[in-house]
Amino acid sequence: MSWQKEIEGIEERGQRAREQGGREAVAQQHAQGRLTIRERISGLVDEDSFREQGPIAGHAETDEHGELQAFTPANYVLGFGKIDGRPCVVGGEDFTVRGGSPTPAGLRKSVFSEDLACRYRVPLVRFLEGGGGSVPRGGGKGGDSGGEAVNAPPRFMSIMQVMSLVPVVSAAVGPVAGLPAARLVASHFSIMTRNTAQVMIGGPALVERAFGRAISKEELGGAEVHLKSGVVDNVAEDEPGVFAQIRRFLSYLPTNIWEAAPLLSCDDDRNRQEPALLDIVPRNRRRAYAMRRVIEYVVDRDSFFELAALYGPSQITGLARLNGQPVGILANDSAWYAGAMTADGAQKVRRLIDLCDTFHLPIVSFVDEPGFMIGPEAEQAATIRHGTATLFAIMQSTVPWASVIVRKVYGVAGAAHFGPGGMVFAWPSAESGALPLEGGVAVAYRREIAAAPDPEAKRRELEEQLASRRSPYARAEAFGVHDLIDPRHTRPVLCDWIDWIRPQLQLHRGPRAYTIRP
Repeated sequence: MSWQKEIEGIEERGQRAREQGGREAVAQQHAQGRLTIRERISGLVDEDSFREQGPIAGHAETDEHGELQAFTPANYVLGFGKIDGRPCVVGGEDFTVRGGSPTPAGLRKSVFSEDLACRYRVPLVRFLEGGGGSVPRGGGKGGDSGGEAVNAPPRFMSIMQVMSLVPVVSAAVGPVAGLPAARLVASHFSIMTRNTAQVMIGGPALVERAFGRAISKEELGGAEVHLKSGVVDNVAEDEPGVFAQIRRFLSYLPTNIWEAAPLLSCDDDRNRQEPALLDIVPRNRRRAYAMRRVIEYVVDRDSFFELAALYGPSQITGLARLNGQPVGILANDSAWYAGAMTADGAQKVRRLIDLCDTFHLPIVSFVDEPGFMIGPEAEQAATIRHGTATLFAIMQSTVPWASVIVRKVYGVAGAAHFGPGGMVFAWPSAESGALPLEGGVAVAYRREIAAAPDPEAKRRELEEQLASRRSPYARAEAFGVHDLIDPRHTRPVLCDWIDWIRPQLQLHRGPRAYTIRP
Protein backbone atom coordinates (compact mmCIF):
# COMPACT_ATOMS: atom_id res chain seq x y z
CA MET A 1 0.00 0.00 0.00
CA SER A 2 1.37 3.40 -1.01
CA TRP A 3 1.95 6.15 1.53
CA GLN A 4 1.34 8.81 -1.10
CA LYS A 5 -1.65 10.31 0.73
CA GLU A 6 0.37 10.84 3.88
CA ILE A 7 3.20 12.35 1.87
CA GLU A 8 0.74 14.77 0.30
CA GLY A 9 -0.49 15.65 3.79
CA ILE A 10 3.05 16.46 4.87
CA GLU A 11 3.60 18.62 1.79
CA GLU A 12 0.31 20.47 2.26
CA ARG A 13 1.05 21.22 5.91
CA GLY A 14 4.56 22.34 4.97
CA GLN A 15 3.21 24.69 2.33
CA ARG A 16 0.72 26.22 4.76
CA ALA A 17 3.42 26.59 7.41
CA ARG A 18 5.58 28.53 4.94
CA GLU A 19 2.65 30.87 4.39
CA GLN A 20 2.96 31.76 8.09
CA GLY A 21 -0.05 33.75 9.32
CA GLY A 22 -1.37 34.27 5.79
CA ARG A 23 -1.00 36.95 3.15
CA GLU A 24 -2.85 39.61 5.11
CA ALA A 25 -0.79 39.10 8.25
CA VAL A 26 2.47 39.10 6.27
CA ALA A 27 1.43 42.28 4.44
CA GLN A 28 0.66 43.93 7.77
CA GLN A 29 4.09 42.93 9.08
CA HIS A 30 5.74 44.53 6.06
CA ALA A 31 3.57 47.65 6.37
CA GLN A 32 4.98 48.16 9.87
CA GLY A 33 8.51 48.13 8.46
CA ARG A 34 9.40 44.67 9.76
CA LEU A 35 10.49 41.47 8.03
CA THR A 36 8.96 38.07 8.72
CA ILE A 37 10.92 35.50 10.69
CA ARG A 38 11.64 33.47 7.56
CA GLU A 39 12.96 36.58 5.79
CA ARG A 40 15.17 37.34 8.80
CA ILE A 41 16.69 33.88 8.85
CA SER A 42 17.29 34.04 5.10
CA GLY A 43 18.94 37.46 5.48
CA LEU A 44 21.32 36.28 8.21
CA VAL A 45 22.56 32.83 7.25
CA ASP A 46 24.65 31.81 4.27
CA GLU A 47 22.65 31.19 1.11
CA ASP A 48 20.87 27.82 0.98
CA SER A 49 22.30 26.75 4.35
CA PHE A 50 19.10 26.76 6.48
CA ARG A 51 17.69 23.38 7.46
CA GLU A 52 14.44 23.80 9.36
CA GLN A 53 13.49 21.69 12.38
CA GLY A 54 9.83 20.87 13.04
CA PRO A 55 8.57 22.45 9.79
CA ILE A 56 4.99 21.20 10.22
CA ALA A 57 4.63 21.68 13.97
CA GLY A 58 1.35 23.41 14.66
CA HIS A 59 -2.38 22.81 14.98
CA ALA A 60 -4.36 21.00 12.26
CA GLU A 61 -8.15 20.88 11.87
CA THR A 62 -9.55 17.95 9.89
CA ASP A 63 -13.03 16.80 8.86
CA GLU A 64 -14.60 13.46 9.76
CA HIS A 65 -12.68 11.82 6.90
CA GLY A 66 -9.35 13.10 8.12
CA GLU A 67 -9.04 15.67 5.33
CA LEU A 68 -7.13 18.80 6.30
CA GLN A 69 -9.43 21.81 6.64
CA ALA A 70 -7.15 24.34 8.31
CA PHE A 71 -3.60 24.49 9.61
CA THR A 72 -2.06 27.01 12.01
CA PRO A 73 1.73 26.67 12.16
CA ALA A 74 3.65 26.89 15.40
CA ASN A 75 4.69 30.48 15.76
CA TYR A 76 8.38 29.75 16.24
CA VAL A 77 10.66 28.89 13.32
CA LEU A 78 14.06 27.32 13.94
CA GLY A 79 16.76 25.26 12.33
CA PHE A 80 20.43 24.85 11.55
CA GLY A 81 22.25 27.29 9.32
CA LYS A 82 25.72 28.63 8.61
CA ILE A 83 27.13 32.11 9.16
CA ASP A 84 30.32 32.73 7.20
CA GLY A 85 30.63 28.98 6.81
CA ARG A 86 30.32 28.20 10.54
CA PRO A 87 27.31 26.20 11.82
CA CYS A 88 24.74 27.73 14.14
CA VAL A 89 21.18 27.34 15.36
CA VAL A 90 18.88 30.21 14.42
CA GLY A 91 15.23 30.80 15.26
CA GLY A 92 12.60 33.26 16.35
CA GLU A 93 8.97 34.08 16.94
CA ASP A 94 6.57 34.39 14.03
CA PHE A 95 4.66 37.60 14.75
CA THR A 96 2.20 36.91 11.94
CA VAL A 97 0.70 34.11 14.06
CA ARG A 98 -0.94 35.32 17.27
CA GLY A 99 1.34 38.35 17.42
CA GLY A 100 4.22 36.16 18.53
CA SER A 101 2.50 35.15 21.78
CA PRO A 102 3.56 31.53 22.22
CA THR A 103 1.47 28.62 21.03
CA PRO A 104 2.15 25.28 22.77
CA ALA A 105 4.24 23.96 19.87
CA GLY A 106 5.90 27.36 19.43
CA LEU A 107 7.00 27.40 23.05
CA ARG A 108 8.38 23.86 22.78
CA LYS A 109 10.32 24.83 19.65
CA SER A 110 11.83 27.88 21.35
CA VAL A 111 13.16 25.67 24.15
CA PHE A 112 14.30 23.07 21.61
CA SER A 113 16.43 25.69 19.85
CA GLU A 114 18.43 26.09 23.06
CA ASP A 115 18.64 22.33 23.52
CA LEU A 116 19.95 21.93 19.96
CA ALA A 117 22.64 24.58 20.44
CA CYS A 118 23.80 22.84 23.64
CA ARG A 119 23.70 19.35 22.11
CA TYR A 120 25.58 20.26 18.93
CA ARG A 121 27.80 22.88 20.59
CA VAL A 122 27.08 25.64 18.08
CA PRO A 123 26.13 29.31 18.53
CA LEU A 124 22.48 30.28 18.98
CA VAL A 125 20.87 33.30 17.32
CA ARG A 126 17.37 34.39 18.35
CA PHE A 127 15.10 36.89 16.61
CA LEU A 128 12.64 38.11 19.23
CA GLU A 129 9.28 39.67 18.48
CA GLY A 130 6.30 38.95 20.67
CA GLY A 131 4.93 38.71 24.15
CA GLY A 132 5.22 36.13 26.87
CA GLY A 133 1.50 35.55 27.18
CA SER A 134 0.32 32.35 28.82
CA VAL A 135 -0.28 29.27 26.71
CA PRO A 136 -3.85 27.89 26.71
CA ARG A 137 -4.11 25.02 29.17
CA GLY A 138 -7.72 24.05 28.76
CA GLY A 139 -9.48 22.61 25.78
CA GLY A 140 -8.66 25.61 23.60
CA LYS A 141 -7.19 25.70 20.16
CA GLY A 142 -3.69 24.91 21.39
CA GLY A 143 -4.29 21.25 22.10
CA ASP A 144 -2.80 21.15 25.62
CA SER A 145 -5.23 19.93 28.27
CA GLY A 146 -3.09 20.29 31.38
CA GLY A 147 -0.03 21.87 32.89
CA GLU A 148 3.54 20.72 32.73
CA ALA A 149 4.58 17.60 34.61
CA VAL A 150 5.85 18.27 38.13
CA ASN A 151 9.23 16.80 37.19
CA ALA A 152 9.58 18.80 33.96
CA PRO A 153 12.77 20.91 33.77
CA PRO A 154 12.20 24.54 34.77
CA ARG A 155 11.40 26.62 31.70
CA PHE A 156 14.40 28.91 32.25
CA MET A 157 16.86 26.03 32.60
CA SER A 158 17.72 25.78 28.89
CA ILE A 159 18.12 29.57 28.69
CA MET A 160 20.70 29.42 31.46
CA GLN A 161 22.54 26.34 30.21
CA VAL A 162 23.08 27.52 26.64
CA MET A 163 24.83 30.72 27.79
CA SER A 164 27.46 28.69 29.62
CA LEU A 165 28.40 26.60 26.55
CA VAL A 166 28.08 28.52 23.28
CA PRO A 167 27.80 32.12 22.04
CA VAL A 168 24.23 33.39 22.30
CA VAL A 169 22.98 36.40 20.34
CA SER A 170 19.48 37.85 20.60
CA ALA A 171 17.90 40.58 18.50
CA ALA A 172 14.74 42.51 19.35
CA VAL A 173 13.22 43.24 15.95
CA GLY A 174 9.70 44.23 17.05
CA PRO A 175 7.79 44.68 20.30
CA VAL A 176 9.22 42.30 22.92
CA ALA A 177 7.74 41.65 26.37
CA GLY A 178 7.71 39.02 29.09
CA LEU A 179 9.74 35.82 28.54
CA PRO A 180 11.17 36.99 25.18
CA ALA A 181 12.50 40.08 26.98
CA ALA A 182 14.24 37.79 29.47
CA ARG A 183 15.69 35.81 26.57
CA LEU A 184 16.98 39.03 25.05
CA VAL A 185 19.13 39.90 28.04
CA ALA A 186 20.11 36.25 28.61
CA SER A 187 22.61 36.61 25.76
CA HIS A 188 26.24 37.41 25.20
CA PHE A 189 25.23 40.07 22.67
CA SER A 190 21.84 41.80 22.52
CA ILE A 191 20.77 44.23 19.85
CA MET A 192 17.56 45.99 18.78
CA THR A 193 16.36 47.98 15.79
CA ARG A 194 16.11 51.71 16.40
CA ASN A 195 12.60 52.43 15.15
CA THR A 196 10.70 49.13 15.03
CA ALA A 197 11.61 47.42 18.32
CA GLN A 198 10.62 48.01 21.92
CA VAL A 199 11.61 45.92 24.93
CA MET A 200 9.35 45.80 28.01
CA ILE A 201 8.71 43.60 31.01
CA GLY A 202 5.03 44.46 30.60
CA GLY A 203 3.44 46.50 27.85
CA PRO A 204 1.59 49.83 28.01
CA ALA A 205 -1.77 48.21 28.82
CA LEU A 206 -0.34 46.50 31.90
CA VAL A 207 1.46 49.66 32.98
CA GLU A 208 -1.70 51.74 32.67
CA ARG A 209 -3.71 49.15 34.60
CA ALA A 210 -1.12 48.96 37.37
CA PHE A 211 -0.16 52.64 37.68
CA GLY A 212 -2.91 54.56 35.92
CA ARG A 213 -0.37 56.11 33.57
CA ALA A 214 -0.74 56.07 29.79
CA ILE A 215 2.59 55.60 28.04
CA SER A 216 3.63 54.54 24.55
CA LYS A 217 5.72 51.48 23.77
CA GLU A 218 8.51 53.74 22.54
CA GLU A 219 8.55 55.78 25.75
CA LEU A 220 8.44 52.62 27.82
CA GLY A 221 11.09 50.54 26.08
CA GLY A 222 12.40 52.10 22.88
CA ALA A 223 15.99 52.19 21.69
CA GLU A 224 16.78 55.52 23.35
CA VAL A 225 15.71 54.05 26.69
CA HIS A 226 17.66 50.83 26.45
CA LEU A 227 20.88 52.16 24.96
CA LYS A 228 21.36 53.85 28.33
CA SER A 229 19.72 51.19 30.52
CA GLY A 230 22.12 48.46 29.44
CA VAL A 231 19.32 46.10 28.36
CA VAL A 232 20.82 46.00 24.86
CA ASP A 233 24.44 46.26 23.84
CA ASN A 234 23.93 47.94 20.49
CA VAL A 235 21.26 49.41 18.23
CA ALA A 236 20.99 48.97 14.45
CA GLU A 237 19.22 51.34 12.11
CA ASP A 238 17.37 48.51 10.36
CA GLU A 239 17.19 44.73 10.18
CA PRO A 240 20.00 44.30 7.62
CA GLY A 241 22.09 46.31 10.11
CA VAL A 242 21.15 43.77 12.78
CA PHE A 243 22.32 40.92 10.55
CA ALA A 244 25.66 42.64 9.92
CA GLN A 245 26.32 43.24 13.63
CA ILE A 246 25.41 39.65 14.54
CA ARG A 247 27.83 38.30 11.94
CA ARG A 248 30.55 40.64 13.15
CA PHE A 249 30.10 39.78 16.84
CA LEU A 250 30.22 36.04 16.18
CA SER A 251 33.37 36.44 14.08
CA TYR A 252 35.38 37.18 17.25
CA LEU A 253 34.13 34.15 19.20
CA PRO A 254 34.78 30.42 19.05
CA THR A 255 31.98 28.06 18.11
CA ASN A 256 31.81 26.84 21.72
CA ILE A 257 33.78 26.92 24.98
CA TRP A 258 35.87 23.90 23.97
CA GLU A 259 37.32 25.58 20.89
CA ALA A 260 39.72 28.46 20.33
CA ALA A 261 38.58 31.77 18.87
CA PRO A 262 39.08 32.02 15.09
CA LEU A 263 42.49 33.42 14.16
CA LEU A 264 42.24 35.48 10.98
CA SER A 265 44.99 36.40 8.57
CA CYS A 266 46.08 40.00 9.12
CA ASP A 267 47.33 42.40 6.46
CA ASP A 268 47.95 45.17 9.00
CA ASP A 269 51.67 45.48 9.83
CA ARG A 270 52.23 44.13 13.33
CA ASN A 271 55.07 46.65 13.72
CA ARG A 272 52.96 49.65 12.70
CA GLN A 273 53.78 52.71 14.82
CA GLU A 274 51.30 55.59 14.78
CA PRO A 275 53.05 58.98 15.20
CA ALA A 276 49.80 60.50 16.56
CA LEU A 277 50.13 58.41 19.73
CA LEU A 278 53.16 60.44 20.81
CA ASP A 279 51.11 63.53 21.70
CA ILE A 280 47.56 62.20 21.96
CA VAL A 281 47.58 62.53 25.76
CA PRO A 282 47.59 66.25 26.70
CA ARG A 283 50.17 67.52 29.18
CA ASN A 284 47.32 69.47 30.78
CA ARG A 285 45.98 66.78 33.14
CA ARG A 286 42.50 68.33 33.17
CA ARG A 287 41.99 67.94 29.44
CA ALA A 288 40.18 64.95 27.96
CA TYR A 289 41.37 63.10 24.86
CA ALA A 290 39.97 60.50 22.45
CA MET A 291 40.64 57.08 23.99
CA ARG A 292 38.85 55.38 21.09
CA ARG A 293 41.49 56.81 18.77
CA VAL A 294 44.16 55.24 21.00
CA ILE A 295 42.43 51.86 20.66
CA GLU A 296 42.02 52.18 16.90
CA TYR A 297 45.66 53.20 16.42
CA VAL A 298 46.83 50.07 18.27
CA VAL A 299 44.52 47.20 17.24
CA ASP A 300 44.20 45.76 13.73
CA ARG A 301 42.69 48.35 11.40
CA ASP A 302 38.87 48.48 11.45
CA SER A 303 38.68 45.62 13.95
CA PHE A 304 37.36 47.45 17.03
CA PHE A 305 33.72 46.49 17.71
CA GLU A 306 32.38 48.53 20.63
CA LEU A 307 29.70 47.21 22.97
CA ALA A 308 27.18 49.30 24.98
CA ALA A 309 28.76 52.68 24.21
CA LEU A 310 26.08 54.77 25.97
CA TYR A 311 25.69 52.54 29.04
CA GLY A 312 28.25 53.29 31.76
CA PRO A 313 29.97 55.60 29.23
CA SER A 314 33.05 56.33 31.36
CA GLN A 315 34.15 52.76 30.60
CA ILE A 316 34.78 51.58 27.02
CA THR A 317 34.29 47.89 26.26
CA GLY A 318 34.42 45.91 23.06
CA LEU A 319 36.15 43.31 20.92
CA ALA A 320 39.06 43.74 18.52
CA ARG A 321 41.97 41.85 16.95
CA LEU A 322 45.70 42.02 17.40
CA ASN A 323 47.61 40.43 14.53
CA GLY A 324 44.43 38.47 13.76
CA GLN A 325 43.84 37.24 17.34
CA PRO A 326 40.45 38.22 18.87
CA VAL A 327 40.81 40.11 22.16
CA GLY A 328 38.55 41.86 24.64
CA ILE A 329 39.12 45.61 24.99
CA LEU A 330 38.67 47.59 28.21
CA ALA A 331 39.44 51.32 28.51
CA ASN A 332 38.45 54.55 30.26
CA ASP A 333 36.82 57.50 28.52
CA SER A 334 38.17 60.66 30.16
CA ALA A 335 35.37 62.69 28.56
CA TRP A 336 32.91 61.13 31.07
CA TYR A 337 33.60 61.77 34.77
CA ALA A 338 37.33 61.80 33.91
CA GLY A 339 36.97 58.04 33.31
CA ALA A 340 35.76 57.25 36.85
CA MET A 341 33.99 53.93 37.32
CA THR A 342 30.27 54.29 38.01
CA ALA A 343 27.88 51.55 39.13
CA ASP A 344 26.73 51.08 35.52
CA GLY A 345 30.31 51.16 34.28
CA ALA A 346 31.30 48.47 36.76
CA GLN A 347 28.50 46.17 35.60
CA LYS A 348 29.45 46.80 31.99
CA VAL A 349 33.09 45.88 32.68
CA ARG A 350 32.03 42.74 34.57
CA ARG A 351 29.99 41.57 31.58
CA LEU A 352 32.98 41.98 29.27
CA ILE A 353 35.24 40.08 31.67
CA ASP A 354 32.74 37.22 31.94
CA LEU A 355 32.33 37.10 28.15
CA CYS A 356 36.08 36.94 27.58
CA ASP A 357 36.65 34.41 30.33
CA THR A 358 33.84 32.16 29.09
CA PHE A 359 35.22 32.06 25.55
CA HIS A 360 38.93 32.33 26.41
CA LEU A 361 39.65 35.71 24.82
CA PRO A 362 42.71 37.57 26.16
CA ILE A 363 41.99 41.04 27.54
CA VAL A 364 43.79 44.30 26.73
CA SER A 365 43.16 47.20 29.10
CA PHE A 366 44.00 50.83 28.30
CA VAL A 367 44.08 52.44 31.73
CA ASP A 368 43.11 55.99 32.67
CA GLU A 369 41.21 55.34 35.90
CA PRO A 370 40.76 58.06 38.59
CA GLY A 371 38.85 55.66 40.86
CA PHE A 372 35.25 54.87 41.70
CA MET A 373 32.77 57.67 41.09
CA ILE A 374 32.03 59.65 44.27
CA GLY A 375 29.08 61.75 45.40
CA PRO A 376 25.50 61.18 46.60
CA GLU A 377 24.27 59.68 43.31
CA ALA A 378 27.17 57.23 43.31
CA GLU A 379 26.36 56.16 46.87
CA GLN A 380 22.66 55.74 46.04
CA ALA A 381 23.62 53.56 43.05
CA ALA A 382 25.65 51.20 45.32
CA THR A 383 28.77 51.90 43.29
CA ILE A 384 31.10 50.27 45.79
CA ARG A 385 29.10 47.02 45.76
CA HIS A 386 28.94 46.76 41.97
CA GLY A 387 32.57 47.85 41.70
CA THR A 388 33.74 45.23 44.19
CA ALA A 389 31.79 42.53 42.35
CA THR A 390 33.66 43.58 39.21
CA LEU A 391 36.97 43.29 41.04
CA PHE A 392 35.98 39.75 42.02
CA ALA A 393 35.21 38.94 38.38
CA ILE A 394 38.64 40.18 37.35
CA MET A 395 40.48 38.30 40.10
CA GLN A 396 38.58 35.13 39.13
CA SER A 397 39.39 35.50 35.42
CA THR A 398 41.76 32.93 33.95
CA VAL A 399 42.59 34.48 30.58
CA PRO A 400 45.81 36.39 29.85
CA TRP A 401 45.79 40.15 30.48
CA ALA A 402 47.89 43.02 29.17
CA SER A 403 47.40 46.47 30.66
CA VAL A 404 48.73 49.73 29.24
CA ILE A 405 48.72 52.63 31.70
CA VAL A 406 47.95 55.52 29.38
CA ARG A 407 47.50 58.22 31.99
CA LYS A 408 46.26 57.66 35.54
CA VAL A 409 45.44 54.76 37.84
CA TYR A 410 44.13 55.63 41.28
CA GLY A 411 42.10 54.18 44.10
CA VAL A 412 40.45 50.81 44.56
CA ALA A 413 38.94 50.97 41.08
CA GLY A 414 42.43 51.02 39.62
CA ALA A 415 42.64 47.29 40.32
CA ALA A 416 39.78 46.76 37.84
CA HIS A 417 42.21 47.08 34.96
CA PHE A 418 44.83 44.49 35.85
CA GLY A 419 44.24 40.75 35.64
CA PRO A 420 46.04 38.07 37.65
CA GLY A 421 49.59 37.64 36.39
CA GLY A 422 49.04 40.10 33.55
CA MET A 423 51.66 42.11 31.70
CA VAL A 424 51.75 45.81 32.60
CA PHE A 425 53.18 48.49 30.33
CA ALA A 426 53.17 52.24 30.96
CA TRP A 427 53.44 55.35 28.83
CA PRO A 428 55.52 58.34 29.99
CA SER A 429 52.21 60.10 30.77
CA ALA A 430 51.33 57.46 33.41
CA GLU A 431 50.72 58.39 37.05
CA SER A 432 49.36 56.44 40.00
CA GLY A 433 48.60 56.55 43.70
CA ALA A 434 45.96 56.09 46.37
CA LEU A 435 44.18 59.32 45.36
CA PRO A 436 44.33 61.58 42.30
CA LEU A 437 46.62 64.55 42.81
CA GLU A 438 43.72 66.99 43.10
CA GLY A 439 41.87 64.99 45.73
CA GLY A 440 45.07 64.15 47.60
CA VAL A 441 46.06 67.81 47.88
CA ALA A 442 42.60 68.77 49.09
CA VAL A 443 42.81 66.15 51.85
CA ALA A 444 46.50 66.33 52.86
CA TYR A 445 46.81 70.15 52.79
CA ARG A 446 43.29 70.99 53.96
CA ARG A 447 44.37 73.25 56.85
CA GLU A 448 47.10 75.01 54.89
CA ILE A 449 44.69 75.72 52.04
CA ALA A 450 41.97 76.97 54.42
CA ALA A 451 44.42 79.33 56.18
CA ALA A 452 45.68 80.91 52.95
CA PRO A 453 44.44 84.41 51.94
CA ASP A 454 43.28 82.91 48.65
CA PRO A 455 42.49 79.21 49.30
CA GLU A 456 41.76 78.43 45.66
CA ALA A 457 45.05 79.94 44.47
CA LYS A 458 46.91 78.05 47.19
CA ARG A 459 45.33 74.78 46.18
CA ARG A 460 46.33 75.30 42.53
CA GLU A 461 49.86 76.25 43.59
CA LEU A 462 50.27 73.06 45.61
CA GLU A 463 48.86 70.89 42.84
CA GLU A 464 51.23 72.42 40.28
CA GLN A 465 54.23 71.98 42.59
CA LEU A 466 53.49 68.31 43.20
CA ALA A 467 52.68 67.62 39.56
CA SER A 468 56.00 69.12 38.45
CA ARG A 469 57.90 66.72 40.71
CA ARG A 470 56.35 63.61 39.23
CA SER A 471 58.67 61.46 37.16
CA PRO A 472 57.58 58.94 34.52
CA TYR A 473 60.63 56.81 35.37
CA ALA A 474 60.11 56.05 39.06
CA ARG A 475 57.63 53.22 38.67
CA ALA A 476 59.63 51.48 35.94
CA GLU A 477 62.89 51.87 37.88
CA ALA A 478 61.21 50.19 40.88
CA PHE A 479 59.94 47.43 38.52
CA GLY A 480 56.38 48.48 39.30
CA VAL A 481 55.62 47.91 35.60
CA HIS A 482 57.16 45.48 33.15
CA ASP A 483 58.24 48.24 30.81
CA LEU A 484 57.95 51.98 30.22
CA ILE A 485 57.30 52.26 26.49
CA ASP A 486 57.14 54.83 23.75
CA PRO A 487 53.40 55.14 22.98
CA ARG A 488 54.17 54.57 19.29
CA HIS A 489 55.53 51.11 20.16
CA THR A 490 52.27 49.94 21.79
CA ARG A 491 51.03 47.88 18.85
CA PRO A 492 54.32 46.01 18.28
CA VAL A 493 54.64 45.34 22.02
CA LEU A 494 51.10 43.93 22.25
CA CYS A 495 51.51 41.84 19.10
CA ASP A 496 54.62 40.30 20.65
CA TRP A 497 52.56 39.59 23.77
CA ILE A 498 49.97 37.81 21.63
CA ASP A 499 52.73 35.50 20.38
CA TRP A 500 53.79 34.73 23.97
CA ILE A 501 50.31 33.82 25.20
CA ARG A 502 49.15 31.65 22.29
CA PRO A 503 50.13 28.40 24.06
CA GLN A 504 48.04 29.50 27.07
CA LEU A 505 45.00 30.06 24.88
CA GLN A 506 45.15 26.44 23.82
CA LEU A 507 44.96 25.31 27.45
CA HIS A 508 42.01 27.40 28.67
CA ARG A 509 39.15 25.26 27.42
CA GLY A 510 35.87 24.15 28.94
CA PRO A 511 33.42 25.65 31.44
CA ARG A 512 34.34 28.20 34.07
CA ALA A 513 33.37 28.06 37.75
CA TYR A 514 33.03 31.11 40.00
CA THR A 515 32.64 31.72 43.69
CA ILE A 516 29.96 34.04 45.02
CA ARG A 517 30.38 37.73 44.23
CA PRO A 518 29.33 40.70 46.39
